[in-house]
Amino acid sequence: MNIKILGTGCKKCQELEKNTRIAVEELQLEAQVEKVEDIKEIMKYKVMSTPALVIDEKVVSTGKLLTVNELKSALA
Repeated sequence: MNIKILGTGCKKCQELEKNTRIAVEELQLEAQVEKVEDIKEIMKYKVMSTPALVIDEKVVSTGKLLTVNELKSALA
């Protein structure tokens, strides 16, 4: 599983990355979590608001800080 956190480094983006890593660990998933801060890379996903969550190249959330439990649901 490949998970990307799209965001330019704002507080919400950092929190989403942290929550994602916690959810992956708690679910014991084999997943690569990557933080994407390059605006050109973010634009490739046609995301207009960050933070955004991409799982296996599919955008599943934009503009929202997901909780650990919300992330677990999205990842399960």
